[in-house]
Amino acid sequence: MSWIGIDDTDSPGGGCTTFALTEVLRAVRAEGWDLLGEPRLVRLNPNIPYKTRGNAALAARIGRGRGRARTVGQLPEGPVRSYADGVPLGPEDEAELFEVAWKAVIGAARSGEPGTDPALVVAPRRLPSALYWRGVQTVVPIAEAERLLTAAGARFRALGSRQGLVGAAAAVAWPGAHPTWELISYRGPGREGLPRRVEPASVRRAQRSFPELFLCEDPATRRILVAPHTPCPILFGLRATRPGRLAAARRLIRSEPVERWLIFRTNQGSGDHLSRRPVAELGPFGSTVLSGEIDAPVEVGPGGHARFSLRTPGGALLRCVAFEPTKTLPRLAARLRPGDRIRVWGGRATDEALRLEGIEVLRTVRRRDAGDNPVCPRCGRAMPSLGRGRGFRCPTDHVRRPPEARSAIELVSAPARGRYHPTPSARRHLHPRAPEPGRPGETTVRWWRRPPRTDL
Repeated sequence: MSWIGIDDTDSPGGGCTTFALTEVLRAVRAEGWDLLGEPRLVRLNPNIPYKTRGNAALAARIGRGRGRARTVGQLPEGPVRSYADGVPLGPEDEAELFEVAWKAVIGAARSGEPGTDPALVVAPRRLPSALYWRGVQTVVPIAEAERLLTAAGARFRALGSRQGLVGAAAAVAWPGAHPTWELISYRGPGREGLPRRVEPASVRRAQRSFPELFLCEDPATRRILVAPHTPCPILFGLRATRPGRLAAARRLIRSEPVERWLIFRTNQGSGDHLSRRPVAELGPFGSTVLSGEIDAPVEVGPGGHARFSLRTPGGALLRCVAFEPTKTLPRLAARLRPGDRIRVWGGRATDEALRLEGIEVLRTVRRRDAGDNPVCPRCGRAMPSLGRGRGFRCPTDHVRRPPEARSAIELVSAPARGRYHPTPSARRHLHPRAPEPGRPGETTVRWWRRPPRTDL
């Protein structure tokens, strides 16, 4: 069986790499070859600055199918059938597959537009998983990806910066563990860039009818999350924790005509971009999960962004930022106090601040009530009263406070222990699956326990 990987066919002005894969599958079928297993939609490092939108790469396994097939999509020529097993392609067929796939990729790519550097990989077997982990957690140099592809006997081709080779190779390297699924429906020819017609009530009805669907709506804003707001050929996408009833859920959505659709196996909601690493090892564009204590009062600045310093067990300080669009995170951060112990996860850009994707409250210090005596600013002890109307004084440092200091103390309630996630519309594709308001449960998340090997 031959693995195909493609990446970087879209641009900020339009296009879509998932659509490019449907064009590849059309060309493959025309040559008499079959899809083996499920098409793969693989999200990679979300912090990378040169991504177009969701930093997605695509992969599929091609051969000559045998046994029973199941329907995983619909193309203009008919159903997309997938076989669980098949006969590998010979060397001549694999060489022809490479040329056929490249022609389809170039035909679907936004070639010549800024940020479009299409790439194709055809490999005789799945690439080492370590490449995927590097691609989802760190920055992989292009030369390193090319070296690995050559060593694996893969054929590859790319235009422009050749940056797409990293994503295409990493998609082929994804081991496929802990997946979710997404059914993506596409618009008819000529409708790219026009306003989408997707009925919100039908989306809500589908989510009520099929509990395995997730991230269909943001209940706080009533915003529907299945339809993109970019000039691309996607009409809507339905994410699910199980694939079996996605086709039935699609039929409940009332929209403009669907020209084609395809079900992808994905790493969305996996948290694969996160691993536990100390502050000293967190380089630019990396992500991490860290525990520590709030070191100083939280600052809430203009725009509603919250900033604070986290002191980790090794003594290092990590500057954290909870941006206002995440809604729940800056509101929670504003209630934290020095000494509170929390776990945070998020990613870096070029500066050293960690942009938060979630907060878990582990332990909180006692809050001072409005009736408590004031605290000495030097030793931190409660200051005894000097008598009615005479105020307070610290017996150790002799600091005095006026009588009204007691009533001036702010009454602040401690946040409850547990995990706090961004509002659904602000979550990244790889954000660990989280419960939605009014919906039960949360997937057990293990991403901070043991980071996988990423050495190539």
